[in-house]
Amino acid sequence: MTLAQWPRRVSALAQVRVEDPARPALAAADDHHLRRVLRASDGDEIVVTNGAGSWAIAAWRDGFVEPITDVVVDEPPAPCALYLTPLNGPRAEWALAKATEVGVTTIVPLLSRRMNAPFRGEAAARTLTRWRRVVREATSQARRSFEPLVDEPRRPDQVPDDVAVCDLEGSGDWGGVVAVAVGPEGGWAPGEWPESRRRVSLGPSVLRAETAAVVAAALVALSAGPWGFTLGGDMSKDGGS
Repeated sequence: MTLAQWPRRVSALAQVRVEDPARPALAAADDHHLRRVLRASDGDEIVVTNGAGSWAIAAWRDGFVEPITDVVVDEPPAPCALYLTPLNGPRAEWALAKATEVGVTTIVPLLSRRMNAPFRGEAAARTLTRWRRVVREATSQARRSFEPLVDEPRRPDQVPDDVAVCDLEGSGDWGGVVAVAVGPEGGWAPGEWPESRRRVSLGPSVLRAETAAVVAAALVALSAGPWGFTLGGDMSKDGGS
C-alpha cells in the first residue's frame, strides 16, 4: 500500500474480510453490520480484503458490495510475534486488539505456570475461537490487509530460542527482538525460563499484564522493521481518486 492510497482507505465506511476482493461476497455478520449497524447508503465505500494482503475499494449498491478499484496486493509486513499468557475476563481481548492495531503478525497463547485463566479442553478451544474473532475485528478496524495469525498454545519449554522474555530486570536494548513473551500478573515462576534466555525490559514501572502486552507488542513491531508504507499496486480502475 502506498501513502497516497491510505487516506481513501481510512475514510471508507468499514473494512470487511472476504474470500476474493475481486468478487466480494459478504458473510452474514458483515452484511448485518453494514446494513443495520452502520446503515450503509448506496455509494458508500467499503474496503474488502482477504486478510492475506489483497484488498480493493468497493461500493455498497443495493445491499451488495461492488469493486470500484483494481485489487491491490500489499507487501507482507516484517514478521513479529507476541507470546501472551491468557488473562481473565476481557483484558486479554483488549490486549489482543491493541497488539493487532500496532502491527504484530503472530500471537501465541503462552501456557505459563502462574496463569490464572482457564485454558484446557473445551475452554481452550472457545478461547482460541474468541481470540481469532477479536483479531479479525481489530484487523478491519486498523485497516490492515494482513490478518495476524493466532497460533496454537505453547508452554515455555516449547518456545523457540529466539523469543525474548519481558522481565523487570531485563535489558532496555530491544535491537533485533522480533518475538517476545509476556507473562501473567504474578510474574514468571522460578526456573520457568533458562538463564540463557534473552530478557528485555518494559521500562521502570510495574505494568498490569494487559498493559505490558500492548507495550511489548508496540516495541517488538517497531524493532522488527520500520513503521511505514510499502509499495503495492495502483488503484487504476477509476483513477484512484
